[in-house]
Amino acid sequence: MEFLSFIQTRQAQLALAIWEHIQLSVIALLLAVVVGVIVGILLTRTPQIASTVIGTASVIQTIPSLALLGFMIPLLGIGMVPAIVALFLYSLLPILRNTYTGIQGVDSSLIEAGVGMGMTGSQVLYMVELPLALPVIMAGIRTATVTIIGVATLASLIGAGGLGDLIFGGIAMANNYMIFAGAIPAAILALLSDALLARVESKLTPINTPEQGGGA
Repeated sequence: MEFLSFIQTRQAQLALAIWEHIQLSVIALLLAVVVGVIVGILLTRTPQIASTVIGTASVIQTIPSLALLGFMIPLLGIGMVPAIVALFLYSLLPILRNTYTGIQGVDSSLIEAGVGMGMTGSQVLYMVELPLALPVIMAGIRTATVTIIGVATLASLIGAGGLGDLIFGGIAMANNYMIFAGAIPAAILALLSDALLARVESKLTPINTPEQGGGA
């Protein structure tokens, strides 16, 4: 009851923090999806550089998230922009790798059949390769989404706002209710986002295909 009372007295602050958190997460995710999928597709056409590009993305993800956010300060200052760039970089790997792996894993006989039917390269990509690779690509997007929402709590340390304001404010004041007020909504956002993307995946997948390789 005391926790509920605390939430009621902080409704406006909590609503603002949730909105800022969603903004950070959605913008970073959209950037990561666009770049990750496009680059992943291009790598399937130039596999000789795939290991280098994916390896570079892997190195970025090995950087501790707090350090990566700190690296943004001398480059972009503080606020939402450096936080979004850091979140984008941190979430790029699973989408990039899963897009590449998913398309590479498509049965070559299906691609040959499409070409034999007179499809162009673009038609084969959009009508054969991407639909069949979609479960793997979506697994990468779902992984990236959960990662972004979790790491975004640290974005408050560079002035980007979000639920991290409540978490770190609670730590500073030794107020468990404030910590829970930030941590619980962040966990709920991650679970709801994953469930929503799972439904999107089921709607977009034209056939049931087993998930292939890639980090999920």
